[in-house]
Amino acid sequence: GAWEGSPASEGSYLAALEAGLDLSAHRARPLTDALVGEADVVLAMSRSHLARVRELGGAARAHLFAEFAGAGEGAEIADPFGSDLEQYRATLRELEGLVPGIIARLAGNA
Repeated sequence: GAWEGSPASEGSYLAALEAGLDLSAHRARPLTDALVGEADVVLAMSRSHLARVRELGGAARAHLFAEFAGAGEGAEIADPFGSDLEQYRATLRELEGLVPGIIARLAGNA
């Protein structure tokens, strides 16, 4: 939903910076059918994001991030946009906790 070329939100930027990640070069771009078509796997945080990916032809390659990581069927990650910095930090911690499951699944170990 961000405007094309927009930087990461302030909350995302600050939470990432605290974790040693630099989002200063990040710029938003619209999700298109071409972008979805180029992807091997598309991971979405919420069902509404997942539905949009599927509308763009990515049904076979689209998954909920948390579900793909093994957090359970239908598991979603709340979008912290518009929340305070602590919610961005919590979302980052949640994503970090799920990444090992994502890596294991992509490596064929899950």
